[in-house]
Amino acid sequence: MSDAAAGKPEKIRCDACPVMCYIADGKVGACDRYANHGGELVRIDPLLVLQRTRQGGQVVPFLDAGAADWRGDIISPGDTFVTAVGAGTTYPDYKPAPFIVSQEIDGVDMVTVVTEGIFSYCGVKVKVDTDRHLGPECAPVRAEGEQVGHVTTAEYGSQMLSLGGVRHLTGGSRKEGRITCDILMRICNGEAVELAVDGGSVMVVAANQAPVINGVTEERMRVGCGSATIGMFARQWYGLIDEVVVVDDHITGVLSEHQAGKVLGVIPTGIRIKGRRSTPGRYFQVAEPGTGWGGTDVSDPLTILGPFDAKVARPGLRLLMVSTTGEQFAYYVLDDRLHPVEQALPAPLRPSVERIAENCEPALVTVLFMGGAGGSLRAGVTENPVRLTRSVRDMLTYVSCGGAPAYVWPGGGITLMADVSAMPKNAFGYVPTPAIVAPIEFTMRREDYAALGGHMGAIVAAVEVLGKAGRREPGRGDIAWPTARRLYRWGQGGSENGGSDKP
Repeated sequence: MSDAAAGKPEKIRCDACPVMCYIADGKVGACDRYANHGGELVRIDPLLVLQRTRQGGQVVPFLDAGAADWRGDIISPGDTFVTAVGAGTTYPDYKPAPFIVSQEIDGVDMVTVVTEGIFSYCGVKVKVDTDRHLGPECAPVRAEGEQVGHVTTAEYGSQMLSLGGVRHLTGGSRKEGRITCDILMRICNGEAVELAVDGGSVMVVAANQAPVINGVTEERMRVGCGSATIGMFARQWYGLIDEVVVVDDHITGVLSEHQAGKVLGVIPTGIRIKGRRSTPGRYFQVAEPGTGWGGTDVSDPLTILGPFDAKVARPGLRLLMVSTTGEQFAYYVLDDRLHPVEQALPAPLRPSVERIAENCEPALVTVLFMGGAGGSLRAGVTENPVRLTRSVRDMLTYVSCGGAPAYVWPGGGITLMADVSAMPKNAFGYVPTPAIVAPIEFTMRREDYAALGGHMGAIVAAVEVLGKAGRREPGRGDIAWPTARRLYRWGQGGSENGGSDKP
């Protein structure tokens, strides 16, 4: 017996994504984003509007247009920005974006096209501030046993992960795709996720939080490589110590051989370093990568030293060995056999070790969402999608994600990156195709929107949209406001940096 014959409300079909769920009354679709409310398809997550703060940091008073105490006042131009968070999608592709919003700002008629994109081609780049070895380059990164990404090339003071991508989302098993999608959504929404690297570490990472590696919370990222540390602090060591070795997995520095020491007049000490000598005072491969001193596998720094040259070294020679974060340090004095003997760190040397630690920034995890804006996104903006791509490339159209600035890669297409910590909380969702649902906005002058063949008949005034806004948040004061004056002076004889983008 059908639902209708049984007297039950019929299921409705959701067309917000390719899954095309049939949803019963009072139930939600597989994405947890759309529901059947009395036979009407409704979006569960509320539309989010950012409110710009004025001088003094006060949030601009803002009321829903549908609220009982709203008197129909005109909103202050430029003080609100309708984000794509909670807006809905354009699926199937030919539909105009859910909201195409116009507002006048400083006499310029601006249009913002607001949509949530369904991203199958997407992933995240994760920067983990640590010297500790996470795993070999290209090693698989796993969550719940499934590969969700890999270790990529390390950067200065940080290890890098690449997670997601279309091959993990759709190119593997169903379980791999499901777990990859879940990890991407959680990490983009600011949640902590546990990841394991084949042949390496287990870590817990969350955007804008300190990483936890093998159960240890990382506190500092290194001040620089071993050579850079020698260069920065050589003058502070001069006269207090005979030799300094800064242990580093990449470039270990030696004061007496380094150019900084030579210029100061530090005399040779006869020290010998195990490793591959690069240039004077700079050594590669002094040990294997690990979680010890300076990102090596060393727990006893003396293991990277060979015998001192008896023709140069002398008993009583003072040696400081320190890591690139200042977390590990040891002080030695050569005995009559020219063997280093550990002693307590003299008080005059302590400030120099503390200075290294002081110059280390807090270790954090940075998560950049990366995706390609394809068919449904561009068709929701214009009937001729290539014109949007050209408009973005020509800097006539500004791209943001939940109001946060997006970096658009040069070259073909609209491949973008955005810092998830600059976006509103819970800005990301998913559809079980699997794919990530992410907010994206395109802001431009009305005349430029008309020129690229935009859906002009779908434009509505910003004040008409405010009544549908269920969430309001203050905009971040440390990032560019999406409709700042510098964004719409192109082509008008002014500088692209004209005007202030600050509240």
